[in-house]
Parts: sequence; structure tokens; C-alpha cells
Amino acid sequence: MSLESLRSPAWDRLLTLARRRLERSGGELSGSITLPLPSDAERKLIIGITGMHRPSAVKSVKIHLSDLDAAVYREHETSLVAALAVLNGPVRNRPAEKAEEEHVRAEAERDARRRAGAHAREEWFERFISQLGADGTITRLVRRGDADQLSWACEVLALLPAQSVSIPVLAERATGNTKALSGTPIATLVLRALAARDGVGPPGTAGERRERWESAGVIVDDLASQVLVVGLRPKEDHIVADWLRGAADFGIPFRLTLHQLTGDPTSLVQKNIYVCENPAVLRAAAAELEDRCAPLICTEGQPSAACHRLLARATGRIHWRGDFDWTGLRTTAMAIGRYGALPWRMSTADYVAALDAPLAETEPLKGPPADSAWEPELAVAMAARGRAVMEERIIPELIGDLRLR
Repeated sequence: MSLESLRSPAWDRLLTLARRRLERSGGELSGSITLPLPSDAERKLIIGITGMHRPSAVKSVKIHLSDLDAAVYREHETSLVAALAVLNGPVRNRPAEKAEEEHVRAEAERDARRRAGAHAREEWFERFISQLGADGTITRLVRRGDADQLSWACEVLALLPAQSVSIPVLAERATGNTKALSGTPIATLVLRALAARDGVGPPGTAGERRERWESAGVIVDDLASQVLVVGLRPKEDHIVADWLRGAADFGIPFRLTLHQLTGDPTSLVQKNIYVCENPAVLRAAAAELEDRCAPLICTEGQPSAACHRLLARATGRIHWRGDFDWTGLRTTAMAIGRYGALPWRMSTADYVAALDAPLAETEPLKGPPADSAWEPELAVAMAARGRAVMEERIIPELIGDLRLR
């Protein structure tokens, strides 16, 4: 089809405006376009099409799409829409495209909820889906034809939390592909979901990504997964146990890897085992108590896979505490459910005393609230005060509990 006359400068802007209008209206010819500051050639062309005179000083000219369509047909025996398709590709039906995109997006969200299993009923999962919608992630996945990546991510989530499973094994169980979670968009989506669950921002570093995986029982690297301890005296007869007993005799903090704990399983046989969140507590206890420090394990935030592996072999009573913030409440609740732990100075009275202490350093509570089932009044008091208190504020009291009599 020869459309050479339509390639002239006089037609160029008219056809560009016509394409935009047709794409917005879904191909309707009932509207019109307005050409600002027409050139002399454009003005004369429009006069010829409409039969209406426009003076040379006119600021803009208006022409109905139906008149433009008729002019194209008279000259080339084809419609305006067909001519535009030949010149610069098919005229898009943007309303239909938007409706289809919204349909696919809604179906992607429904499928994600179906595949997420029990998590779909949890508030954090809805927050995760809402975040993906608000920042355009789901729309981008749909436009790339990758909406199934969200579905696969939810298949992974349905298998979490796990019990010390490696990433390749988890990936194979969920997707059939051992590499599906090796730095892929699916892995990014899963990590964003775990961050929403924990009330933190999406992980940006390798350490943060490892922490999120380990919080769900997934092992990224058995050498990188570590736990800080002091005062441990296991009964086993192997090299790791020897190291721990030697360190305990001198009050020296010791860092265990998951690799060591897997190769040389180590039991915690003391009557009472204490768990804190911040290294400053363990450091202070080791410095002051030396070999008189009770067994103390530091999670350094979210418990690592190494930490869980060690605590799983505890035969004594576990006393657990964290910061007085929402994450601290969540990890304490987890420890109670998983290990039957006793909250350690995690009462309302402890919180209020730490908060009201002279020169107490506090910060605003951040992230979604958490419950304190062991003492519901604690979460209520924290929400009312709106302040977080780090456990460093009560180090003297904690050291008093840790002193071996």
C-alpha cells in the first residue's frame, strides 16, 4: 500500500495527534484533534480536507477525526487506523490494554494468595502484597510477562519457616529448580515478604539477606551463620567442646559457626541457659564475671541458624530476652513457642523501670506492633509510651542474674 502523500511534513503532526487520540479512545473516530500554531502547509491541508478557510494568522486549528478518516480514504482507499498501522505500527487500544493488565494483575494477586497457604491469612502477608502493588512491582511483573514469579515466591513462602534447610533444597522443593533462589527475582520477592513479616525494610546487603533467610530457618552459608557465646561447658568429647570449655574457664567470648555445630554437635547441659540480643551485654558479662558467668548466648538480632542449632540441643531451662521493641517481643514469643523459654526481665515492670531510669536513652518504636502473650500488659504499655528501650540500659541487672553462685 503506497501512502507517500501521508509521509509529507504537512501530514506528520496531524497523524501523530490522531494516533494519540485514537489510542486513548480505543479507536473511536467521534472525537477531534487540535493542531497548535499550524504551518502554512498544515493550514492549507486542513482547509482542503474540511473545505473551511483558516486565516494565515490562526493560532490553532481543529479537525474531527471522522473528517481526517474520510480524507485518507478518498486518497488511498483505506481507513485512518489502517494507514497509521502501515506508517508506524498498529494503533494501540490503551483502554483495552489497561483493562487486560488490571485483570492479569488481579489474577496474579489471587494466585499469590492461593499459593501462600496459611500465610495468606496473616496481616504481614497482606502488607507485603500491598507494598508490591503500591510501588508498581506487580505491574512491572505483569508487563514483562513474569507474574508467575510472584506465584513461585509464594510457593516458597508456603514452605517457611523451615528447620535448617539449605537454599538449593528449599528452591527445589518449591519450584523444581535448585537455582531458583540464587540471586533471582523470586528470591528478592521472598526476602521482601520476610522483611514485611519482621517489620523491617527490604534487605540491601548480603548480611541482611542472610539474616532474613535464617530468620525463616533457611541456611545460606554454614560458615557465615554464627552465634556468639560465653560460659558454655558442653560434655561432648570433641574439639569444639574442648574449645568452648577452655574459653569458659577464662571468660572468653567465643564465636561458633553452623559448620562447627553440624560437624561436632554440641549440647547445652547446664541447668539454666541465658539468651540476650546485644553483644554489649555479653561483652560486659564476660569482662566482669569471667569464669563465673552463666552460659550466655547472644543472638545479635534475629537468631541465626547456628543459634537455633545450638539451642535445639539444650537440656536446661532457656531464659530469653531481647530489646524492648516490637522485634524483641516477636523473637521472645518465638523462643517461648519453639523452646519453652522463660522471658528474662521482659515484664511490664522491667520496661517501665528501664524507660523511666535517669538519663535513659530511648528511641521511637518502629514497625508493626507485636503481642506479648506471656504478659499482655507489656505490649499495651509499649504502645502507650511509644518508646523502645535497648537491653544495654539494664546491663547491671542482667549481670547480677548471670553471676554463678
